[in-house]
Amino acid sequence: MAYTDHRGHNIDSLERVVAGWTPEREALASEQQASDLVRAYYELMLGYRNINGERSSYFAKKCHDLARRWNWLSKMGDGLRGMALIHYGSARYDSALVYFFRAKDVVDRMASGETPFNSDTAYDEVSIDDSYSSLFGAMGNCYNLMDSIPKAMEYYKLAGEIFEKYGWNESNAVLWYNMGETWYEQGNMDQALECYETSLRYAKASGDSLQIASAFKGLGALWLAKGKTSRALGYIEKADSYYSLHEDQEFMARIETLGLTNKIISQHKKLWRSLAIAGALLIVLLLTLALVFKRIDRLQKEKEGADAVIEDALQEGAESSEKFLSEREEQILPLIAAGYTSPQIAEKVYLSLPTIKWYRKKLLEKFDAANTAELISKAKEKSLI
Repeated sequence: MAYTDHRGHNIDSLERVVAGWTPEREALASEQQASDLVRAYYELMLGYRNINGERSSYFAKKCHDLARRWNWLSKMGDGLRGMALIHYGSARYDSALVYFFRAKDVVDRMASGETPFNSDTAYDEVSIDDSYSSLFGAMGNCYNLMDSIPKAMEYYKLAGEIFEKYGWNESNAVLWYNMGETWYEQGNMDQALECYETSLRYAKASGDSLQIASAFKGLGALWLAKGKTSRALGYIEKADSYYSLHEDQEFMARIETLGLTNKIISQHKKLWRSLAIAGALLIVLLLTLALVFKRIDRLQKEKEGADAVIEDALQEGAESSEKFLSEREEQILPLIAAGYTSPQIAEKVYLSLPTIKWYRKKLLEKFDAANTAELISKAKEKSLI
């Protein structure tokens, strides 16, 4: 019941306002009154969506019916999409599709040039295409969850064509990544590979580092499933380097990539045991794997350091003010004072370079220092180094 709409009304007070609008009174409403009422019904539909599906559905229908009276196609579509999403959230995908298709019929009318009866202005093309792409994506999700994968892909690609038309690269990156995940779950690795690579291309075009990381992670998981562990490791390392730029936001994503690294380590260890039996005849291959293990050992140590960073960040807010520095900060501060560079510190404590830079920034903020020299001076004053 904490929902508040964009005008500052809570859900209870907003419902009390609309309760006075009987069907008879609605029929006599002015255009402005009807517009405000449709918007209120829409807000109530959203407000109730996660707490009372029946009430949400009721107000979605009210929104649609009043908008239909005025031939406000966009709001009619909002009401129908609202009803579709209520059924979707209840796993009634057949019913959800019925409403999504009805909403699409409304958008088709908008695209045909039909206008509200009180206006001679057509709906703009961008809004129409945006509505289409939203519907196509939602319909694809329904078919996906109903295991009608070819049909799902048909609608996903329709949405993708609209994203391509307007250069909405970030939306296309997310769409193609989700398509890759679907094909991966279906065991169709060739299709999954094409989708992940397409997602990566759009993600790079958009500059979205998190989506770039997701695409790399998908590719890493795919090549691991195909048994190409070295190739998988390369993609996982790239994903982790991008996720490390968002350590304070993407703990779970980093943990997932580190989990994939552990699987790669496990597979390499099994291979090591098998090769050890072959002995001297496979010495060249064993030496090659030794180099790989050295690289993986480094990653394992970075994983342990990353786990400590995560624990440090999670616990720091809960710690009392009695302890000025976290354990990790106590480890890094003396190295800074000793003149070590950030890459050197990263090497010594087995953390990534972006993580060390993040800790340097935290320490400067904690000591209210403008630079490293001032940081060291203030740390000495506090007898912390």
